[in-house]
Amino acid sequence: MAKEKVKFEAAFSRLEELVGELESGELSLDDSLEKYGEAVKALKLCRKMLGDAEKKIEVLTKDEKGNLQTQAASLDVSEGDRS
Repeated sequence: MAKEKVKFEAAFSRLEELVGELESGELSLDDSLEKYGEAVKALKLCRKMLGDAEKKIEVLTKDEKGNLQTQAASLDVSEGDRS
C-alpha cells in the first residue's frame, strides 16, 4: 500500500482481493509470498484505521441526575472474532 492517505474501504477491499488470490491456489510460491506480505500490510493498516476511529467515537450518556455527559466508546472487537 502506498504512503498516501488510503480510505478504509479501499484498504479492506484490497485485503479481500488478496485473500481471494491466495485462496485460489493458482499463484506460484513466490507470488503467494509477495501477496501474503501485501495482505499483512493491508490488515495492519485496516486495524490501525479501526483503532483510530474507535478513539474518536464518544457515547452520550445520562448520569444519575439526568445530566448528559460523553465518554469514550468501547467497541469490543476481539482479536479472535474473525467471522
